[in-house]
Order: sequence, then structure tokens, then C-alpha cells
Amino acid sequence: MFGERIVPGASRTILFYIHFDGQAVDARRWKQPDPFKPVLRTAAIEAGGKDIVDVAGQASFPDEWRIYARSAADDKGPIQAFVSALDALGTTPTHNIKAHADRLRSDVLIILDGPQHPSGRPTVYYGARGGANLQLTVFTARAAMHSGNYGNWLPDANVRLAQLLATMVEPSGRVAIRGFYDDVPPFSADVKAMMRAVPDDTAAMKRLYGLGSTDGAAQSLQEGLNLPAFSVHTIQGGEVGGVIAAKATAEIAMRLVKENSPRQMVDRVVAHIRSQGYFIVDAEPDTATLASHPRIAMITSRAGAGSGAWRTDPDAPGARFVTDALTAKYGDKLIRIRTLGGGVPAGPFIDTFNVPTIGVSLANYDDNQHTDDENLRLGNLWSGIATLAAIMVQ
Repeated sequence: MFGERIVPGASRTILFYIHFDGQAVDARRWKQPDPFKPVLRTAAIEAGGKDIVDVAGQASFPDEWRIYARSAADDKGPIQAFVSALDALGTTPTHNIKAHADRLRSDVLIILDGPQHPSGRPTVYYGARGGANLQLTVFTARAAMHSGNYGNWLPDANVRLAQLLATMVEPSGRVAIRGFYDDVPPFSADVKAMMRAVPDDTAAMKRLYGLGSTDGAAQSLQEGLNLPAFSVHTIQGGEVGGVIAAKATAEIAMRLVKENSPRQMVDRVVAHIRSQGYFIVDAEPDTATLASHPRIAMITSRAGAGSGAWRTDPDAPGARFVTDALTAKYGDKLIRIRTLGGGVPAGPFIDTFNVPTIGVSLANYDDNQHTDDENLRLGNLWSGIATLAAIMVQ
């Protein structure tokens, strides 16, 4: 969809990106009859928020009230904040404002996506990670066999897969795949200072999430967000009936930073699997193929390799414009994040138009985006309107 506000004499054009591809739902898991019919509550459900039945009769709408509905935060909240800011400003914006695929020439691209920092302070980010995925299946036999009759003779595919995955990550949490971190140069003093300035409360976060320890691949959360990451999203293998598994599958996901090539990173994982003695196929092997190799693995889902990350120099003129506008409004409350952990699909815009890009986070950090009971804190909607208005009139 396209909309623009052309301002006579404007010296700058701002392009806003906002998406409206809300996630699917399992309505049975929501604490309301229909996830697509908003419910207003006095607070977060976890804090004992109560349903507000007579919305029309309310004289005020406190900041802590929340709208519960699919896409309330990701990304209808920012959409509403954007149009409300334009409506409030009327004819007073000082810059051209655009949005659309074939009319995207601009001086700065602003991504309205992603949650604010957990502190609740105004948040901007200068980049986001990309990703690459692959599905790994280990085979040991044509079919599962009785564990009593064949135990200690037939290799267990579940065990083989666990052993293989364990070679990919050291006990400390650091990825052991050759070359995994080689693309990222040492962080400069300025980058280290930016990461240290983000007010992450590690102790409080560990208590909140019940963590007895954290991954040891990086010295801090912010450092970790600026490095490639490796995770196993699912593991499936075996069957009921007291049998030894003949195959087991893992979904491997990597979060990548600007310096990484998705295809190269997938190739490094494949090379590591080969180095562990595995013969690799791209389709389920027949009995003859299984019998010809002591260890065999199938790798799929690597076509296209994945999506690219992006990052803008915080000192680029377009980025500085946004930062200056929000600093003028919020002062030292503004949090500046070098790289957002999740993916934001801005890569094609940036590559095609070579435009400085910056993300402005408006939704509350505990918005449950992509999962059950998604919500938008009203205070974030109000502040989002003010934040966007500050940029439009800078």
C-alpha cells in the first residue's frame, strides 16, 4: 500500500516501512474468545489485568492498559501511531513522507518494527540480523528395530544426532564450526561503547526467565547480538513401541550479522558435518546407499541459503537526523542499539536504493508478538505517536 505527504519546500524525504502480515493463531491457547476481536485490559494478564467491558464509557485510558489481539503490537500499533501522528500534525510536517515499492527514493528509511528495550525507554536500532536454516537428518538403518533384540548392535539415530550436534557447540556455548566467527572484525572502541551504553539488567533478566546460567559465546547480550548465533529449533526422532530409532532430524537455525554470507555459513555447517565422517545426501537414501556408508546424513532446506542482515553507520546523515530528532525530545533516555537480534526485512530496500536505514521500536518489550496473547500497552501507543511526530517535524 502507498501513501505520501508532499511538503512544499521540503529538503528531505522520509520513507516509513510498516508491515501488516500478522501471524497465524491457535485460538484455543488465547485467554479470550477470538484473538482477532480486541480485548482491553487494565494491565498485563500476568499482572492481574481485568477485562474492560464498557470501553465507550471510559473517560480516560491509562498508560498501563493493554489491547490484547493478534497483531496489536506487531504491527498494527505502529501503523496506528504513524497515521495518528500525521493526523495530529495536519499540514505541519517539514519533510516529504512516503511509503511504497515503486516510489521509494528517499533520504532515510525508518523501520517501525520490533519491541522497545525492556527498560521501556525510547529505542532505535541501526541494523538487524539475517538468517539461514537447514534441516539435518541422520540415518542408521532402513527401519527402526526392536531394542531388546538389537540393542548394542544397531546404532541409535537419536544418539548419533545428539553426538553430531554436540560437536558443533563447545560446552561453553561458543560455536565450534570452523570459520563461524571469522567474518566479524574486532569491535571498535565506539562500537564497544555503544553496546555498553545499553542498560541491560542481566541479573533481573536471569531472574525473570529462570536462568541459572547464560550462553558463553559472548560476554554480554549486546555483544551476542552482534555476532552470528547457532541454535537447534527442533529435534525429532524415534517412535513408540520399544524400538531403536533409525533416523532423527534437527532443524538448525543461524542468526547472521551484516558481515556474514548466508550461503557461506550454511556451507561451513555442511563442511563440519562431513568432517565428522558423514556422507551427505539431499534425498532419503535407499537401502544400498545406507549399507555403503558407516555414517550418512541428509541435508535439505539450504536452497537460497537465507536472508541477509543489514546495518547502517550511526553517523550517516540520515541516521543522525533521526537520532538527533529523538535525542532532542528524549535526551539521554534514548537507547541506541547497534544490531537488533531478530530479522527485519529491510535488506532489499537498502540494497536497491542504498538508503540509510534506522529502526524505531514502538511496541512494549513484553508484547508477546508471534505468540499467544499478543498485546499493546496503551502508553506505548501514546509515546509512539509523539515519537513519530518528533521525527516528522525535526
